[in-house]
Amino acid sequence: MQMRRSPGGRSTAEPLLDDVNKAIIEQLQQDGRRSYAAMAAAVGLSEAAVRQRVQRLLDAGIMQIVAVTDPLRVGFRREAMIGVRVSGDTRVVAEALSALPEVDYVVITAGSFDLLLEIVAEDDEHLISLINDHIRALPQVRETETFVYLRLVKQTYTWGVR
Repeated sequence: MQMRRSPGGRSTAEPLLDDVNKAIIEQLQQDGRRSYAAMAAAVGLSEAAVRQRVQRLLDAGIMQIVAVTDPLRVGFRREAMIGVRVSGDTRVVAEALSALPEVDYVVITAGSFDLLLEIVAEDDEHLISLINDHIRALPQVRETETFVYLRLVKQTYTWGVR
């Protein structure tokens, strides 16, 4: 919930994920370039109200509006998922690996790996350097397994909201 001041100066609780904001999110998941006017018509608010709601969702970190590309089609030659087994606190290793600019996805898992990383590299030599010089160089990293992507078949962000 987000607190805001009512016209009388009292604080009121405004749920950030009310039905209208969920509808706005779904509109943007379908088309991230959808105009504020089109969203306003779809959700029954003014364009200014939709613009303010979108900004609050962005400021709260609930969503991002970005261009999603296929790295293999925009000049990067190697993409891979790397499973990492660590000793010690997985959160510390996850934070350290998150700082690498080539890492675009880090999750702490409960499976056979402690962490999964998605890497976007310029080529195979760059990938080898990342694995050996940065990932395996961390003392808490016990083991890695690399899954090289051959082709991106599906990537979507239209799962909606609950």
